[in-house]
Amino acid sequence: MTNPHAVPHLEYAEEVYSAIERGAPVVALESTIISHGMPYPQNVTTAREVEAVIRDAGAVPATIAVLHGLLKVGLSTDELEFLGTSKDVQKISIRDLPVTVAMKRHGATTVATTMRIAALAGIHVFATGGTGGVHRGGATSFDVSADLAELAQTSVAVVSAGVKSILDIGLTLEKLETLGVPVIGFGTSEFPAFFSRDSGFRAPLRVDTAEEVARVLRAKWELGLNGGVLVANPIPAEFEIPASEIDPIIQTALSDMSARGIAGKEATPFLLGRIVELTGGRSLVANIALVKNNARLAAEIAGALARMTMRA
Repeated sequence: MTNPHAVPHLEYAEEVYSAIERGAPVVALESTIISHGMPYPQNVTTAREVEAVIRDAGAVPATIAVLHGLLKVGLSTDELEFLGTSKDVQKISIRDLPVTVAMKRHGATTVATTMRIAALAGIHVFATGGTGGVHRGGATSFDVSADLAELAQTSVAVVSAGVKSILDIGLTLEKLETLGVPVIGFGTSEFPAFFSRDSGFRAPLRVDTAEEVARVLRAKWELGLNGGVLVANPIPAEFEIPASEIDPIIQTALSDMSARGIAGKEATPFLLGRIVELTGGRSLVANIALVKNNARLAAEIAGALARMTMRA
């Protein structure tokens, strides 16, 4: 349905709009993982399964994408299928959004773009796999994901399995500190690294329940501290690929990427795809498991936040 709150170019799925209007919990989901993160049909199957996890946990999923220039908040089965199969869907970050809308193109949203559209739609909790950050060599290349700037300014909680293992995690944590973004280890004092439960870095902050996360979010925004919170939720132990095993594989993938001259927005899809090849598909299994784990936690946080809002 069209947006009755007059945000230009934004269109809700009826289920999502109804939930927002009655104050029910809603969880935003990105679409890059569908169009550029996994092969077909695993991408579409996983998207549906992740939405089901959120529903089973008592919230409404809102997968976000740009289709025909419209900011779509909640996708139909046919729209998910289109994202998973079409070659006309571009990976779009914040800088790409105006052109995609103006030219009525199709775009799969990154973490940064999903956050921005979720905030426009009135959604405050978002589940993803791993966030972007400072790339290895970023101290000289200045290759830093727009996800970090978006976390500093857009008031949406991002539940992820830390940041992607392919990044410079130490520099990413330093940048998040500079930007004033709370980074919370969920049930852990160790900062997770996507495939691995321990990155070798401490989590700056820690909470142990979804209700505690919701209280942190409410306190932050009541204090007028705009911007997001990164909730780092470790991959389930049974699906972990330890750092000692995955790090040499990442180095090989990085060398392959450099040899092929791949950079910019194509870097992450290439690296994740190459790592799938090098692990014989094990990393894909891990990726799916951690996304579902994050979706479940995000639904619990959204539910706790909705209950607090109703009591206020």
